[in-house]
Amino acid sequence: MKIVLAGAYGNLGSDIFRALLAAGHQVTAADMIERDLGLSGNFTFKKLDVTDPKALVGLCSGADAVISTVGLTKTSATVTNYQIDYQGNVNLLNEAKRAGVKKFIYISVLKADKAPKVPMLHAKYLMEEELKKSGLDYIIYRPTGYFYDIVKVFKPMIEKGEVTLLGKEPVSANVIDTPDFADYIVRHLSDANVTVSIGGKETWTYEEIARMCFAAAGKTPVIKRAPVFLFDVLAFVNKLKKNGKEAIIRFSKWTLTEPMVGDVCYGEHSFKQYISDSFKS
Repeated sequence: MKIVLAGAYGNLGSDIFRALLAAGHQVTAADMIERDLGLSGNFTFKKLDVTDPKALVGLCSGADAVISTVGLTKTSATVTNYQIDYQGNVNLLNEAKRAGVKKFIYISVLKADKAPKVPMLHAKYLMEEELKKSGLDYIIYRPTGYFYDIVKVFKPMIEKGEVTLLGKEPVSANVIDTPDFADYIVRHLSDANVTVSIGGKETWTYEEIARMCFAAAGKTPVIKRAPVFLFDVLAFVNKLKKNGKEAIIRFSKWTLTEPMVGDVCYGEHSFKQYISDSFKS
């Protein structure tokens, strides 16, 4: 198949890129910048700016499918999730339709439809709805989260010697390793008109994850709990500052207080082992 992969050089995108090439697909790797991933195979690079519909013209010509991992995952004071996750992906979807592409695969987030006040989720949900009514065959993936994201959140706290969790109730997640997720995506390219909530094979509470991190770092666990409303205060303060941090704070609050367990449990990689390896390095 000839596949346009939008966001090909991101963390997830690069693993999907590898899996597509390994399976023998022809890939148009679209992203803002090209990185040397040491890959070989049938691919070309195209510079991607999803905010400019004119810049997308021709991107999808001759493609059988588009896979989009496009989304704003960092703090930005200049663009919003609605401009990237929603409108940017809608621009890409419209170009795919114009080019006669038959299938569009979109990477969303688990429970994107349950959080209208969390921009990073709500923008993805709006894109999901546009895709469903587009007339194209679609696959919407709703992953629970990724190994590297969780370790990225916990590692600075472990280094400081204490982890702060939100609320009093235990919250569980079965996050998935991006190579495993990429493998699933490539194995299921022929699926159509489905929404898949997916995570890894291990389910842990955040307190268990914190304790595994402390153990991997060789430190005594110090785990504290903060009231949930503090994140609402932080979000409001940063909204007033217009520094772009509000969306990240609201997303962090959501993921630390909402169970994130996918219906499909997939993958060969162990999160516990990943944590151990991460702190060794």
